[in-house]
Amino acid sequence: MEPSTNDAPAGDKKRKFEDRGGRGRGRGKQLQHGSKGHPNKKRNMGRNEHFREQLDRRGRNEAQQRKNEQKDVEGKTEESILPSAFPKEEVDAEERRPKRKVAVLLGYSGTGYKGMQIDNKQKTIEGDLFSAFVAAGAISKANADDPKKSSLVRCARTDKGVHAAGNVISLKLIIEDEDIVKKINDNLTDQIRVWGIQRTTGSFSCYQACDSRWYEYLIPTHSFLPPHPSSYMGKKLVEMAEEKGDLEAYKARQAEVADFWPETEEKYIKPILDSLDDSIRPLVEEALYRADATDSAEPDPVIDEATDMQNAAKSAEQATPAAEDAMDVDANATAKAAEDAEVRETVDKIQAQDPKLILDDSSDGSVALPSNAVNKPALETAVKALKKAYMDAKKNYRISPLRQKRVQDILNLYLGTHKFHNYTVQKKFTDRSAQRYIKSFKVADKPLIINGTEWLSLKVHGQSFMMHQIRKMVGMAALTVRCGTDPAIIADSFGNVTVRIPKAPGLGLLLERPVFDSYNEKQAAAHGREKIDFGKYDKEIEEFKEREIYQRIFREEAQGNQFNSFFTHIDNYRDPTFLYLTAGGIEATKRSAGKSMQEKWEDSEDENASGGEG
Repeated sequence: MEPSTNDAPAGDKKRKFEDRGGRGRGRGKQLQHGSKGHPNKKRNMGRNEHFREQLDRRGRNEAQQRKNEQKDVEGKTEESILPSAFPKEEVDAEERRPKRKVAVLLGYSGTGYKGMQIDNKQKTIEGDLFSAFVAAGAISKANADDPKKSSLVRCARTDKGVHAAGNVISLKLIIEDEDIVKKINDNLTDQIRVWGIQRTTGSFSCYQACDSRWYEYLIPTHSFLPPHPSSYMGKKLVEMAEEKGDLEAYKARQAEVADFWPETEEKYIKPILDSLDDSIRPLVEEALYRADATDSAEPDPVIDEATDMQNAAKSAEQATPAAEDAMDVDANATAKAAEDAEVRETVDKIQAQDPKLILDDSSDGSVALPSNAVNKPALETAVKALKKAYMDAKKNYRISPLRQKRVQDILNLYLGTHKFHNYTVQKKFTDRSAQRYIKSFKVADKPLIINGTEWLSLKVHGQSFMMHQIRKMVGMAALTVRCGTDPAIIADSFGNVTVRIPKAPGLGLLLERPVFDSYNEKQAAAHGREKIDFGKYDKEIEEFKEREIYQRIFREEAQGNQFNSFFTHIDNYRDPTFLYLTAGGIEATKRSAGKSMQEKWEDSEDENASGGEG
């Protein structure tokens, strides 16, 4: 066997070095020129190089992602939202102070932000944080123009609009100032708070050292109500149950909510319909039960966004941070505008279904209308009143213990290790990275009633989560319960099949906190460092969650009814995509969709799935 380089005489070492063409290129050239090593064998690396190679795979993925994105914008110059480089004279004059490897414990409301991960072209949590570090003097002027100089790593990369009561980033900061946390917070909006900064070991990476993560998802209980019987999904559920001989079992799974729609029609809807003119009543009924349905031949941005289709991903990116901030500042006006737009859209669909129909804008009755004409303002008023009546009925719903148990039973099916390839993007059944371990998924015992709406808190604990995974898990669980679907669909979704699962609204998701037990018990204890523990900040975190996260979630839902719009839209989507929720199972979707639908899905998933949380 050839002796190692360390055991060879000095002269041999020099000759080998010269033959290999200089430092750092030897081993690779040796294999290429016919050495004893196998040409496909992974080259042997020294200890330091091996450590660098393994240190942070996620960082390498993100670096490659940035490199790919740079190719797309090559030749273009866009102003960065990150701090600009300071003039050389200011950098040279700055006092050099020591940097320390630290863990920054923080919380934030994700509303108006394009997620956690830093991006020099869009508003992100890390972007605002980094700017605050520079302003507070925690990052030197020499390093202010590039976060990589500070070795910044995040524990969990939350998606656009997702909140966090606790998250961690690790990097090198100047922390000799006793008031550094206060100075950083003074340069941040109230939506972002730094809880504390703790010294760590020099090799600490918050992403690699994290054992697991806790997330919470808040969802209105009316999300578990069955689709309206007149909706596309409502009809298909009964039709397929009859066809498959599963009608009795389907009714049993919906027994505790079987009376909801008949009682709602009698109590809320019938009085309004009875008060309408004969010329308007049939049109309004058409609007309520059919006009909201989407023709599958046309693109549907709501469904596209919920299921990761290409067009929606692009349209979502076009939303500006300023527009989202405006929604938060003047949410009532925005909600009213959205409601008015929805009513106008419904009325437009009514007219589209009957081209001969004339919608007259006069509202004083002074103009005689032909027989095929109706008063447009009266029609809009009636549509708005009935939509509000349905929404009021849903908000007044209170989940029964049996229905809540059904939710918990579905969540229990996620526990353990499964292939979650259908619960993210760009993953196949054969991808090992799609295999994830869920430790617990619990429904809080008591629902919350906020602003007249009842909510459930769902808390999930897992080692790590892929992009959109939690939102898709919640979406699948809610759809399974509300559609009275056989719970076996969850196990089927872990198999070697394609199931298009929509992701529930990001509004309800928040990162509770990451867990660092292994690091705390071993590295931190051995090196005399503090444990990374959010417990010491519990009081501040709870106050922040209530003010900046919970109240924001409840307020935005009260004004925009996002959950109602999301599930109602899916119920009325005239397409076989979601027919796996019926008694026909996955075969019903395959049979109806055919190859063209499958290709449509595969061709349009262009989101980058590296990293990603929730």
